[in-house]
Amino acid sequence: MDLNERELAGEIGSRLAKIRLSRNIKQDTLAESAGINVRTLRRIEAGHPSTLESFLRVAKALELDDHLLTAIPSHDIRPIERVESRRGTERQRARPKNLAERQRQPDRGFWGDGR
Repeated sequence: MDLNERELAGEIGSRLAKIRLSRNIKQDTLAESAGINVRTLRRIEAGHPSTLESFLRVAKALELDDHLLTAIPSHDIRPIERVESRRGTERQRARPKNLAERQRQPDRGFWGDGR
């Protein structure tokens, strides 16, 4: 399934609403247990923009927090990757893959300088 951000938000909101209804929970009850406003819950269920914190509060109130962690795989470094890194440690930052990216100078603009 290849969804853009709005479609994905709509699908997630719809699924949350279906779960809430299947458990016979009213919006105001769920909003109260999640510690958010009913209007915020309605916006989430409708797929409108919301904060990650509000989404997580709803998921936790519906006892879905364990399921969220399965959606994002943990990246445990494999032993061969430690050997190949020559340092035996996990990577802490990304590095450009080619010479052109390494030689490119970053923009040194500052906040409010008009660039």
